[in-house]
Amino acid sequence: MNSVQGLLAASVISIQNSCFIYPACQNCLSRLILDSRRFNCLKCGCAGEAKDASYRYRLSLKIADTNDLFDITVFGSCLDPFFGVTAQNLQKYIQDFNQLSGETDTESSTRALVQAVETCFIGKRFLFGV
Repeated sequence: MNSVQGLLAASVISIQNSCFIYPACQNCLSRLILDSRRFNCLKCGCAGEAKDASYRYRLSLKIADTNDLFDITVFGSCLDPFFGVTAQNLQKYIQDFNQLSGETDTESSTRALVQAVETCFIGKRFLFGV
């Protein structure tokens, strides 16, 4: 699943969603179900305390080469250099910011993150391993 079959030079047209980080199972990398105290993985059955959940990047993009449009999703640590931190640390920074600023509605920090990601990626050309 991690082997690259080819390379595609393409430009990012848009960001497909605003959820760039997700709580991921350490065993199978599936999205975890979180409540205030616990996490569960529906795929492999892994469970634990919510504070111990790990996070992973998931960036869904619409890209274009010279001939076609594509919807792709980029996962994992290959995005660390673009964000400057691991997904785990970015999640912690977002939580800390929301707590320190007294934000009960996380919409403003989400908007700021989406705007930063759009500025970083939209209109830029990248080499994608597919």
